[in-house]
Amino acid sequence: MDGFEKRTERKKENIRQAAFELFSAHGVQRVSVAEIAKKAKVSQVTIYNYFGSKDELLRDVILSLLNKRLYEDMEVIESNLPFPEKIETYVSERTSELSAMDPDFLKSLKSEDPVIRQIAEDFTKNKYIPLMLRLIEKGRKEGYIQHSISNEAILIYINMFREGKRSDALLNFEESRKYFKELVTLFFYGILGKPLDK
Repeated sequence: MDGFEKRTERKKENIRQAAFELFSAHGVQRVSVAEIAKKAKVSQVTIYNYFGSKDELLRDVILSLLNKRLYEDMEVIESNLPFPEKIETYVSERTSELSAMDPDFLKSLKSEDPVIRQIAEDFTKNKYIPLMLRLIEKGRKEGYIQHSISNEAILIYINMFREGKRSDALLNFEESRKYFKELVTLFFYGILGKPLDK
């Protein structure tokens, strides 16, 4: 990549970041290309030249965030951390920028835009699930996951835990952080604190 390509990619990333911050703070409909351009310190023409339209920019932002999250999760899963710490880091989403975006906002985007829905489905099927299966396999090899529990059940469980942690129905974010160690214990052992005898 030469100097011109690097500058172009840096500009694109600034535009994506500005759009992400504005979309997640105010919603897509309330944000104009002019506001994104001002925040990114570029002209509106530059945004249209790089992305074509606000809708295309939104799709690019979502795909970029999903890929960043995948990379962050991959780093955790492939690290030398003990398996329980991998799970704790993964479910806490401590490094994920995507976790800052309101999940209801993401759901509404998927329901309103079939292209975003397809992007999310393809990402889940072709990238996210295979990565989770690698994590599960590591857990089995290290003796942390029972062989009798199916991959499908574990995937549902991990997703339920991650989604539930974001919910403010019971506790606000600061409160839930105080109890995170206990939540990790619940993740591994349930409310009994040990496996059920058969």
